[in-house]
Amino acid sequence: MKILGNKKAVLPIAIAATIALGQQPASAQGLFDMLFGGGIRHNPQGEFPPPPKPRKIGPATPGAGGGSARISSPTYNTYRADKLVRVDFKSLAPATPPATAQDAAFVPSVTSTAFREAVAGLNDYELFAEPDIAKALIAYYSANPDFIWVSDNALNSRAQDAVRVLGEAASYGLTPADYSVDIPAAATSATPEERTRELVRFEMALSARVLRYAHDAQSGRVDPNRMTGYYDFPAKPFDLEGALKTLAHTQEVRTYLESRHPQNPEYQALRVELEALEASEENEIVVDPKLLLKPGESSPELPKLLTLIARNLDDEMGGNYGEVLARLGKSEVYEPELVPVIKAVQQREGMKGDGVIGPRTVASLAGASKADRIEKVKVALEQLRWLPSDLGSPRVFINQPAFTAAYIDSGEEKLKTRVVIGRVTNQTAFFYDQIKQVDFHPYWGVPQSIIVNEMLPRLRSDPGYLDRAGYEVTDSRGRQIPSSEVDWGAYGSKIPFSVRQQPSEANALGELKILFPNKHAIYMHDTPQKSFFARDMRALSHGCVRLQDPRGMAAAVLGTSVDDIAEKLKHGHSTENVTRVIPVYVAYFTAWPDMSGKVEYFDDVYGRDSKLMQALDATEAVRTPSS
Repeated sequence: MKILGNKKAVLPIAIAATIALGQQPASAQGLFDMLFGGGIRHNPQGEFPPPPKPRKIGPATPGAGGGSARISSPTYNTYRADKLVRVDFKSLAPATPPATAQDAAFVPSVTSTAFREAVAGLNDYELFAEPDIAKALIAYYSANPDFIWVSDNALNSRAQDAVRVLGEAASYGLTPADYSVDIPAAATSATPEERTRELVRFEMALSARVLRYAHDAQSGRVDPNRMTGYYDFPAKPFDLEGALKTLAHTQEVRTYLESRHPQNPEYQALRVELEALEASEENEIVVDPKLLLKPGESSPELPKLLTLIARNLDDEMGGNYGEVLARLGKSEVYEPELVPVIKAVQQREGMKGDGVIGPRTVASLAGASKADRIEKVKVALEQLRWLPSDLGSPRVFINQPAFTAAYIDSGEEKLKTRVVIGRVTNQTAFFYDQIKQVDFHPYWGVPQSIIVNEMLPRLRSDPGYLDRAGYEVTDSRGRQIPSSEVDWGAYGSKIPFSVRQQPSEANALGELKILFPNKHAIYMHDTPQKSFFARDMRALSHGCVRLQDPRGMAAAVLGTSVDDIAEKLKHGHSTENVTRVIPVYVAYFTAWPDMSGKVEYFDDVYGRDSKLMQALDATEAVRTPSS
């Protein structure tokens, strides 16, 4: 059977395929669910229908990998931080006396001479630093043989400001011990030689720790790309020597060091939240985390929950439900009048608002422990250092644990929509990129991982399956060939064919997709599976981001109206480029502030926070002096 080029014929072909497989025709939604599963009728062997009893297949071609080959998802690595190295101060030793009159023409300054003489105090000094910082220290002081932090045989104002900033590292979620420096005692009984030795060692230690602090503030303490292939962030270059030059010529040390941190409202809101959490007491109201309560039922846990709701009423909620809570706040019976209150609170917290009090509602209202929330905020602060300091405007921000995508412009959230993200076995990556185009009535280019892992098992015994189901197969030269003519049994994890699904009502991408080209082949798109958006836990896709309001998002990034998008969709397959610079963040934050600055907390659906904490612990272990 040949592939039909007319997209209107695709759906009948797919229905015919279901009849050929002994199944009843269904609606487009039901057909797609049947073909792709997607968690409703999920098959443990993959999203595609299992193959019939396999026929006997001859040996695979050499190097093909055979029938057991699969394309694996990225894995999480045990994080290994760079080991510290001992700074080699030998090259800073005073040079031999000038051999020529021309060389002697250089007369070092008094301060430079004092520094060169003080360098002798570094002979047996053990200072450990990151390799690039150790290199930068020697390079800087070789070219600039002078003190930055010492003047007139004492710590200067620069040093005092730097030490204060380093001591405040905890307010940024950093560890102050990473930047601690021994402060020389006031010159009392020490000999001039001893004093000079203390000061030059302090000079080097403070420069090393200031550079560590500035690097951590700008780029984070860990390299996220070492943790897993799911993380993909460009390096953030930092001129270490240039930083010391700047600090040597400014009195605004605090301003410079604080400017290394992300300069966006989200980072500041998380800092405020961290301070408030550390100053707060543990919540004295503890609600059973397994509570399940439906309207009409009763529980002694209900008054506790209602008390927490009453504590956090905003003006709108207070106006609508304040009287009900005041009257029924002590009730152990879940009265009908309380149902709208619970629904409103659930919707405010991003849930579907069904009025049933379950574990997720309790977790949202009673919250995690103080320690858990502090950890989430510290993780979020670290992750924000991986992103640009200025997140940009306009921008699209997808927060995977929140299952939401937002279009933000000029500090306003112009659009917010629910999303479906990748399953735990097909996780969505964490990266940022730039939106390039919108495709209307798109083709779906099936990823190689899906071809190999989910289609190939069926195709080995049913090679014409793709022909009947409305897919196109092309070879490496772009020539379209019938699926039935391919010897699928000859291939393993490397298949020299491309497979794409034609535009149709049942197309996996729905009516449009929004592209930001990246190596993970992730984009935003519509979906026929609308029922997934009613769920609270929406980690259900192969890895791409499905939008509940794709037309709204397309209109936002194209700078047009939803009506205009609807008109474009009437004219079949087309593509429109996004002409503005719009960064998109496919992010992963279990603590994140809303536009008012209130920090919200989300479940760690992929368990990534614990992986980051392990990486931070590994970094701390390397930095601990005893190690």
